[in-house]
Amino acid sequence: MTTIEQSYRGTLGRLIVLAGATFLVGTNAFVIAGLLPRIAGALHAGQSAVSYTVTAYALVVALAAPAIAVLLPRAPQRVLMASGALLFAAGAAITALATGIEWFTVGRIVAALGGAALVPTATAVGAQLGPSERRGRALAIVGAGFTLATALGAPLGTVLGSAVGWRVPLGILAVAGLVWALPLLTAFRLPSRGGSGTLRDRFAPLADTRVVLTLGAVVLTVAAFNIVYIFSAAVSAPATGGSGTQLATLLLVYGAAGVVGNAIAGGLTDRLGSRAAAIAALAVQFVCLIAIALLEGSYIGLLIAFAVWGAAAFAITIPIQHRLVALAPESAGFTMSWFSTAMYLGIAIAPPLGNAADAVGGAVLIPVAGALATVAAIALFLAAYRRRAVRPALPDVTRSAA
Repeated sequence: MTTIEQSYRGTLGRLIVLAGATFLVGTNAFVIAGLLPRIAGALHAGQSAVSYTVTAYALVVALAAPAIAVLLPRAPQRVLMASGALLFAAGAAITALATGIEWFTVGRIVAALGGAALVPTATAVGAQLGPSERRGRALAIVGAGFTLATALGAPLGTVLGSAVGWRVPLGILAVAGLVWALPLLTAFRLPSRGGSGTLRDRFAPLADTRVVLTLGAVVLTVAAFNIVYIFSAAVSAPATGGSGTQLATLLLVYGAAGVVGNAIAGGLTDRLGSRAAAIAALAVQFVCLIAIALLEGSYIGLLIAFAVWGAAAFAITIPIQHRLVALAPESAGFTMSWFSTAMYLGIAIAPPLGNAADAVGGAVLIPVAGALATVAAIALFLAAYRRRAVRPALPDVTRSAA
């Protein structure tokens, strides 16, 4: 038994603390979708303007997360996590108190900086807790916070915001972030991380065209479902009549199905292979998004479409991650950091694409735009398989990336 393992007999409790942190950050990111019309009305801004705060949030995380890893490689992990929680709390408080779109945007940016410091560090800490043979289980627990944020956090925030005002759920998130900083600071005393690789090491995976094409597929895949998720209130309005409760139910069904899709994706990937599993999930997402466009006036139809779509959307990332690791297992740590950046870039471009589709043909074209992005993702993912490695094997940098 290692020193780390001996020092953490209460591993499960600490993993739950980390999962709680990712749940708060994820809920803050996703809850905007259900509250978009109410926030826009209160701030006297268009829904498109509020949606662009999602772009700002995602771009900040995409840029700040790797920058923090490079600039602060030896900062104590518990300090980074607690500082991230405090920044997140401050950002949520600013958005809850904002009286105009400018301060609302500032709050989202501050919260994004907190998330960029907190979530990657929490994931790394989770990987260090307990014995190495149970590392996958530990990472699954930490990552479950994001899944539950989609399945429960965002829908509950939508219901609460519809009942008592959108500022209340954001205020609750601010208080929760403040409270959560204490256990993040006091419950984790891991040894120093040491160096975390040079800039050359971090950019090395991008020398492989297959990695770049696969990451491009990630950007488009994430953009595809976020185009619809972020604008779900507008997309479903003909069926819900603007009811926050009915919208929350759609999001709850989507998230609950996503939990199931995430749970079965690993086994399907092992059985079918990453290419077949990813293409199958992407194809199901394409069909569902087209169905959402056709069924915009049927609430029951949307419930079914959202359920199947949620299972497919959450299943897609597992085989894509599997493919990326298989391409360069010796540098998987750095490759997966680019996967995270690609995900947030996908989130960032979703609002402009959704607004463009809405401007051209109304809300009914928003899921069509998502379907087209899905087709483009399939094309890039398959194109990556037609490429051969164009570089020698990378040096073993996985340990320094952990």
